[in-house]
Amino acid sequence: MTHSKKILSTAIASALAMSNSAFSQVEEIFVSGTLQSNVVNSMSPPLPLLDTPQAVAILSSEEIRSRGFRELGDIVRYTAGVNQSQGEGHRDSVVFRGVRSTADFYRDGLRDDVQYFRSLYNVEQVEVLRGPNALLFGRGGTGGLINRVTKKAMIGQSGGSFDAGSDTFGAFDVAADFNIQTSESSALRINAHRDSLENHRNFYDGQRVGFNPTFRMELGQDTTLDLSYEHANHERFIDRGIPTQNGVPVEGLADVVFGTPDLNVQRLTADILRGSLSREFSNSSRLNVNVQYDSFEKLYQNLYASGFDGDVVTMDGYKDPTTRENLFLDANYVAEFGTGAVDHALSIGAQVVSTDNANHRFNTYWSTTSDDNEKFNISNPMDFTVNSAGQPTSVDYTSDLNNSTMSEIDVTSIYIQDQINIGEKLILMLGGRLDQFDITVNDVKAGSSQSRQDDQFSPRAGLIFKPQDSLSLYISYSESFLPRSGEQYKKLSASSARLDPDVFENTEFGVKWDIAPGLMFAAAYFQNDQTQAVRDSVTGEQAEIVGLQVDGFELELKGQLNDSLSVAAGYTSMDGTTSSGGEPRELPESTMHLWANYQVNAQFGLGVGFAYQDEQNIKNNKPGLILPDYTRWDAAAYYNVSDDLEIRLNVENLSDELYFPFSHSTHQASVGKDLNARLSITRRF
Repeated sequence: MTHSKKILSTAIASALAMSNSAFSQVEEIFVSGTLQSNVVNSMSPPLPLLDTPQAVAILSSEEIRSRGFRELGDIVRYTAGVNQSQGEGHRDSVVFRGVRSTADFYRDGLRDDVQYFRSLYNVEQVEVLRGPNALLFGRGGTGGLINRVTKKAMIGQSGGSFDAGSDTFGAFDVAADFNIQTSESSALRINAHRDSLENHRNFYDGQRVGFNPTFRMELGQDTTLDLSYEHANHERFIDRGIPTQNGVPVEGLADVVFGTPDLNVQRLTADILRGSLSREFSNSSRLNVNVQYDSFEKLYQNLYASGFDGDVVTMDGYKDPTTRENLFLDANYVAEFGTGAVDHALSIGAQVVSTDNANHRFNTYWSTTSDDNEKFNISNPMDFTVNSAGQPTSVDYTSDLNNSTMSEIDVTSIYIQDQINIGEKLILMLGGRLDQFDITVNDVKAGSSQSRQDDQFSPRAGLIFKPQDSLSLYISYSESFLPRSGEQYKKLSASSARLDPDVFENTEFGVKWDIAPGLMFAAAYFQNDQTQAVRDSVTGEQAEIVGLQVDGFELELKGQLNDSLSVAAGYTSMDGTTSSGGEPRELPESTMHLWANYQVNAQFGLGVGFAYQDEQNIKNNKPGLILPDYTRWDAAAYYNVSDDLEIRLNVENLSDELYFPFSHSTHQASVGKDLNARLSITRRF
C-alpha cells in the first residue's frame, strides 16, 4: 500500500504540473456515432428521457472514459436505484431496486448471455432501466436491466483512436477503435482490446481479450444492413471474499485470500454474430429485423469459505463447466400516424429465441473427509495441503458429480405498444406482451426430465403530463415475470415445474425537468411487488404470496451547472419486506453518489466523486448479519496535450478506506479496492 501511495503522489504531481496549460472536456472519439445521451435507444421507438415514463440513467462513452470505468460494476456504483452484488466472483450481478439479477443484461436490445465481466471497450453508451421491462425485453428484467449500446460502423467517416493505461496494481489495458470508409455506401469499424486484471488481492490476475468488427452497408436510399462479430476470451482468478464473525466481515482477515491460483479460476470463450436490417418505408414508418447467434463455453472452479469459528475456516467449492448456444430472431415495425387531433407512435414486434444449455456441476471431494468440506487453520497464504488436524489432504474436482443437466428453451413473443399524444401536453402509453416460454430440462445424472410451458401476458401503461416542454410528470405501471427455471434458465425440478412464474409489478410516480439546456433533474417514487406461487402446506393446492415488497424514491441531477462545472448526482432511499415479514438482503436503506468535473482552463480539468452505501443485510431475514456502510472517494485529472492527444489520471478510493461492498453469502464478503491510481492516454487519428 505504501508503494501505491508513492506512485500516486508522483502521478498527481505530474498531472498538476500541466495545469498551467488550458483544459477542455474529454472529447468523444472522432468516429463516434450519432447517439444522444438524452435518448433511450433500447426503447422502440427510441424515446427522449423526458418522454419515458420510468427512471432511466444513461452514461456515454465520454463519461465512461473520463471517470476511468472499466466494468459495469463501476457504472452501478454511480447510478441511483441499483447496487452491485458479488456474482460469485465470476459474473456481473446487479441488485435492481432490491432484486438481485445475473441475467438482465442486454446488448443493443437483445439478451446478452455472454455477460461475464465484459469490458466496455466497444460501448457507445450504457442505459440502466429501473422497474420491470417485460414489454420490450420479455422474461426477467424484474427489477430493472442494463443495455449496452455498442459502437457501429459509420459511413462517411474515417479515423479512430488508440487507448492505453496502467495502474499501481500492475494492471494494464490497451484498446483500438478504427473506422474505415470502404465505399461510398459502406464502412468497416474494428474495435479490439486486451486487459490484464491484477488488483489489490493476492494471486488475483488474468486477462480479457476482445475483438469486435462491424460492417455497415446502405442497400438503397432507405435500407441499411449492419453486420457484427464479437469474440471474447477471458481468464481470471476467482475470489469469493472473506469470512464474517459476530455479524460483520473480519477486518483482520482482509489480506487473506481463501483460494489458490490453481483451484480458483474462470475461463471463458464466446462468439456473437449479428445481422440487423433497417428499412424506412416513409418518414413515418420503419422496420427493423435482427438475427443473432451467440455461443459460449465457460469453466468456473472455486474454493470458498463456508464456515468460520475464529481460528479454523471450513472450505467448500465446486467446478461448473457450461456451454450455451442462443439464436434470436427479432422484428419490430413502427408506424407514426394521426387520428383526428391525436397522434400515435405504434410499435409492433415479435421475437423467437432458441437456447441449448449444458451444465455439469462437480462438488469438491477432500481425501481426508470423503466429502465436499474440510477445515483448515488460517494462514496467509492459505495452505490447503494440511487440514486443521495436521493431516495431509488433497482436493479433487471430478469424483463427485452433483448434477448434470441439458436444457432446451424456446420462446415466442409478440408485443404491441402505442404512444398516444393527446394534444401538446398529454402522452398516454399503452402496451402488452405475450410470451410463450417452453423449457425442457434433462437431468442426465438422475435420468429424468422435466418440462413446463408458460403463456404469460405482461402489461404496461404510462401517462405523461407536460405542463411545459421542459417538464414532465408521469405515472406508470408495468409487469415482468421470472420462470420457475430461475434467472439462468437451466434448472427445473419436479416440484417447481408445477408452479407458475414469479410476477413482478412496479408502480411508479415521477417528475423529469430540463432545468436548462444540458441539465436535468429527475425524481421518482416506486413500489415493486413480487408475487410467488407456492404450494399450500395443507391442501397442496397452488397459492400466491407476496415474496418481496420494496418501495422507495430516487433523486437525480445531471448536466452542466455553468461553463466550468458539470455534475452527476443521485440519492436513493429504499425499504423492503420479505414474504415472511423480515428484512431483505442487499437492500441498503440509502445510497448516494456525486461526480463533479471542473474545467480549470482550456486544456486542464479535474474531477472528484464519492459513492456512499448504507449498511445492508447479507441474507434475507438476518438483520444481525450485515455489511457496514462505507463512503468511497474517487478523483480524476484530464489534460489535452493537443486536439489528438489526451492524458488522464484516475484515482480509486482516494482515502484508502477498508470497505466491503457486497457479499454473495455469509462467509464471502468481498474486500473493496485499496487506493489505486491509473494513468492512461488516448491518441486520435
